[in-house]
Amino acid sequence: MTYEEIDKLVKKQMLKILGGFFPNNSDHIPSEVKTLILLGPDEPNFWKHFTSSPEWKEEEINPLDMWSYRIINEIAQNLNSTAFFPFGVPLHPFFKWAIRSGSAWQSPVSLLVHKNAGLMVSYRGALGLSKRIKLPPKTQKPCNNCNKPCLNACKVTALTSKGYDVGKCKSLLNTIEGTKFLSQGCAVRLSCPISENFQRDPKQSEYHMSVFKTS
Repeated sequence: MTYEEIDKLVKKQMLKILGGFFPNNSDHIPSEVKTLILLGPDEPNFWKHFTSSPEWKEEEINPLDMWSYRIINEIAQNLNSTAFFPFGVPLHPFFKWAIRSGSAWQSPVSLLVHKNAGLMVSYRGALGLSKRIKLPPKTQKPCNNCNKPCLNACKVTALTSKGYDVGKCKSLLNTIEGTKFLSQGCAVRLSCPISENFQRDPKQSEYHMSVFKTS
């Protein structure tokens, strides 16, 4: 199956390919895996699709992870491949894998920035294929030609080039002024010019922010 055929298949579940690469010994992937394909939400319809699932309706604990586990394992079985996840045990190095794909990079604020999703990128899982398939050519890091608004977007300087102060971030979210970020999402992520054109459902950002606040 080709890259394009796999992308078409996963889009039936409102997922999309966010990159891929050919693993080597340093990637901590079983040697039988010849191509690793990274998957994430296909916006803007992903959230509506996910919230119609039994995991969401039955109020499962960690419903998004539970849904991802079920759906990506089903896809992996159909493709005779192996599923990997950015949660659970063992904990796989998705940050490194994303950079290895050539479709995402470490941004000026250290978060991953994706060529299409910007700082709004998220990974739900990966498919390990037993053979090499043709992958799209790698592109240049978008930050190279950007004025980097992410560096100054955080009102309380919780997320900057110096790192991430979780305590400062949560303190802001607990104020009246900070409630807008709970419904709109992280100001730093939204400041990325690529993120501005990424049509994620605001309800999805609200969910992630609420989970973060209570974690």
